[in-house]
Amino acid sequence: MSSTPTVLRNILERKKEEIAERSRTASIQHLLNEIKVQTPVRGFVASIERKLAQQQAAVIAEVKKASPSKGVIREHFDPTEIAKSYEKGGAACLSVLTDADFFQGSETYLKQARTASTLPVIRKDFIIDDYQLVEARAIGADCILLIVAALDKQQLVSLNNIALELGMDVLVEVHDRAELDLALDLPNKLIGINNRNLHTFETSLDTTFTLLPHIDSERIVVSESGIHSIDDVKIMRGHNVNTFLVGEAFMRDEEPGRRLMEMFN
Repeated sequence: MSSTPTVLRNILERKKEEIAERSRTASIQHLLNEIKVQTPVRGFVASIERKLAQQQAAVIAEVKKASPSKGVIREHFDPTEIAKSYEKGGAACLSVLTDADFFQGSETYLKQARTASTLPVIRKDFIIDDYQLVEARAIGADCILLIVAALDKQQLVSLNNIALELGMDVLVEVHDRAELDLALDLPNKLIGINNRNLHTFETSLDTTFTLLPHIDSERIVVSESGIHSIDDVKIMRGHNVNTFLVGEAFMRDEEPGRRLMEMFN
């Protein structure tokens, strides 16, 4: 990673402090005990594959209150209500932001969303340590996000293996060709292409189109960020991209699930 200060770098520095703070409050052993009484993993990849098999778009619908670039996105924020709306609207899976300092997220939001629906849930956070993986399964996550830009190769492989051992699926997120090459070395089915540059927070759908030819057909490409309209969806589906992670476009609508149906059905 570049030594230039960026939003991403600031987030990762804070994340190290957060992990140290949390581990003093709840030990790994405590979290492992929590996992024993947690409900079974819901198949995140399997839910996406079912939608795709029916020739439908597979939408990972995001429960997101705020972001560093946009500030508060949804004032009236009720994860239970949002999750129910998304399930009714035909989402394949849910994504819940758990980062507190930059996204005003919470582990509680993930628990609420998962309890309110039957859909599998990904913990959307900046994962850099084993502790966060155990914590993710302890709070009920069915899948976790690994951002290649935030990890070196050794960390990426290690965290991926541990997540799989814990029974969770993994969405590996990339932004450029070098990151994609690292992601393709992993056995994972899901490859997320983030159209948002995490250093500048600017978005361009061309990021997906540029990387797409380098990904084999056995993988499921998830286009993330910058999907705001029916036209955006049509363009993506015209390139045979049928899996999407969308947050802001839904969160700005009074009824998120209705907006999902309008854009994808």
